[in-house]
Amino acid sequence: MKIEHLIDFSSITPEEWNILCNLADDIRHKPAKYADACRGKVMATLFYEPSTRTQLSFQTAMQRLGGTVIGFADPQNSSVSKGESLRDTIKIVSGYADIIVMRNPKEGAAYAASLYSRVPFINAGDGGHLHPTQTMADMYTLRSTKGRTDHLKIGMCGDLLNGRTVHSLTRALSARPGNHFYFISTPELSMPEYITDMLEEKQISYSKVSTLDECINELDVLYMTRIQKERFASEEEYRAQSGVYVLTKEKMDAAKSDLVVLHPLPKVDEIDYEVDDDPRAKYFLQAENGMYIRMALILSMCDIPRKSVTQTYPLPKKQVCSNPRCITRFEPYLPEIVDRVGDKQFCAYCEHKI
Repeated sequence: MKIEHLIDFSSITPEEWNILCNLADDIRHKPAKYADACRGKVMATLFYEPSTRTQLSFQTAMQRLGGTVIGFADPQNSSVSKGESLRDTIKIVSGYADIIVMRNPKEGAAYAASLYSRVPFINAGDGGHLHPTQTMADMYTLRSTKGRTDHLKIGMCGDLLNGRTVHSLTRALSARPGNHFYFISTPELSMPEYITDMLEEKQISYSKVSTLDECINELDVLYMTRIQKERFASEEEYRAQSGVYVLTKEKMDAAKSDLVVLHPLPKVDEIDYEVDDDPRAKYFLQAENGMYIRMALILSMCDIPRKSVTQTYPLPKKQVCSNPRCITRFEPYLPEIVDRVGDKQFCAYCEHKI
């Protein structure tokens, strides 16, 4: 199995996913067998915005495999603060490391970075767009707790507009048969059009509801998310949305006995603390699972040889994407790349409709 770059979970085939899950299971049960599997390998973690679980999970995963880690957790402590472009950062770091993991607040930054990387590249979150390795943790947890990822009723609750984790997971679960989605949010934070367009094109059923009470008794899986304060333009806009959805013991009493509650974490006030002790709450297991599935991913990608050079691209002639958070608006040298689906055109970086 050779995964050169991981930008989106959907680029992993079902066969590759099964191999990764089996490898993660083996690593979990036989850690000593893999203690030196990546000895001599270097992973660079480039985090342009705050992270606890994802960054520590990747770093721990590489160290448990016997490798070493370089990188930064604050761009102000790097040459980015001096104005270095994303392209130059990636070109330099891919000369030092055997694999790069990056989180960046600009949507489409992961795809942009992969164009210039000479080594395998992993998207650890690009703004409100995608977060494929969180999806790996989610899917791996569903596999171990529900025994399947198909024919499920799945509730996505909270900030669906900015929640890259729900975007990634919806895409992943939409590839499994028989799933139905409930999107639980305020109108202002509803699922982006590029996700609902994708579901409609695949003829996958979904419902939009405004409260948890409307559907919690139907759900097999409930994916809670926090309202992402950092994505709002003002404190007032954030406060207008925060606290609308809270999972309480009373709501859990109305749910199925085998409901699985997931959360990408950190959680703020959207889940009462007493729910943490409910055996249906699997988000702490989900975080631990993230380390094992990332170990499997790193191990699978580290043997890909470094390229001697990367492809060159012509400078763009005009600004294509209208998304104000798209990476193309901040890195003007990026080539114009447009994806076409039927008669619609989408930015290849952030996937917004053109």
